Amino acid sequence: MKRAGKVEKKPAKAIGSPISPRLLTIKQAAEYLGLTLWAMRERTWNGDIPVVRFPNGRKQYIDVQDLEAFIKANKERIA
Repeated sequence: MKRAGKVEKKPAKAIGSPISPRLLTIKQAAEYLGLTLWAMRERTWNGDIPVVRFPNGRKQYIDVQDLEAFIKANKERIA
C-alpha cells in the first residue's frame, strides 16, 4: 500500500568507468578475443601474443593494443 506523499527509493545504479583498462588479465584477454583460457595461454606460450610482467611480479597481463595487433595480423578474406 502506497502512502500519499511518500517517495519510493530506487536502487542505485553502478557507474562504470568511462576509461577502459589498457592491461588485461589472461582471463579478461581470453574473453576479449572469445577464446578459452587455455587457448589464450597457448597463444602467449607460443609467443603469438606478448605478456607484460611487472618487476618481481608473477602475474601476467596482456596489452589491449597487442590484442588488436593480433586480430589485425590474423584477418583474412575468404573468397
